[in-house]
Amino acid sequence: MKKYGLLGYPLTHSFSKRFFTEKFETEKIDSTYDNFEIDSITKFPEVVKNNPEVIGFNVTIPYKEQVIPYLDDLNDAAREIGAVNTIKVTRSGDSVHLKGFNTDTYGFESSLSPLLKEHHKKALILGTGGASKALKYVLNKLGIEYISASIEELKENEIRYDDIDERMMQERLLIINATPLGTYPKVDTFPSIPYEFITDKHLLFDLVYNPEVTQFMAKGKEKGATVKNGYDMLLGQARRSYQIWNTED
Repeated sequence: MKKYGLLGYPLTHSFSKRFFTEKFETEKIDSTYDNFEIDSITKFPEVVKNNPEVIGFNVTIPYKEQVIPYLDDLNDAAREIGAVNTIKVTRSGDSVHLKGFNTDTYGFESSLSPLLKEHHKKALILGTGGASKALKYVLNKLGIEYISASIEELKENEIRYDDIDERMMQERLLIINATPLGTYPKVDTFPSIPYEFITDKHLLFDLVYNPEVTQFMAKGKEKGATVKNGYDMLLGQARRSYQIWNTED
């Protein structure tokens, strides 16, 4: 029996455990998936040592960056982004090799690409947290120029929310919410942007998937924009993780 697991803290609402448990039951795969809720990343080596049957981990908040020093290798995307959400465990005798991957890139690209039109040449990313790093990697790959709105100290290619004006909204027809605003149970929250300038040419992509339609998306739909939540991105990254665990070096 193959075993997999999720690293994070807290893990009260785990999409991964539910997704993989249902997948294994439906497809009659002899495997299990467990949550490994650890309050410090320093406990990760202990988890690996005490669970010799586990051949793959998913990694979620707050350890996507903190786990990297504990890994032996990274794939190109994880190395460039500086964040890992998938770990492949290879064991040979007493030795253990841990390789980190970032499958958020695959999930985002596969979910976004079918919706892109010729006029989606520039993007506005709302938020500068860990989630935004994978988005930037994909946008660079697709040749879409971007700028990020931040509430933190500004870094290169970042602006304040107050700087988002009519001209910027007209230029940047792809707007991505990479903040947790709108996530259940705080469903009435949404990013502070001038929604009155949204048109039917806009594409609003929300990484939030619960609720199915966020306030950010609803405000876009009112203006005729195309909207998409983060559920298919989540499915895509999960499926890619499983593929990595069972096929890739």
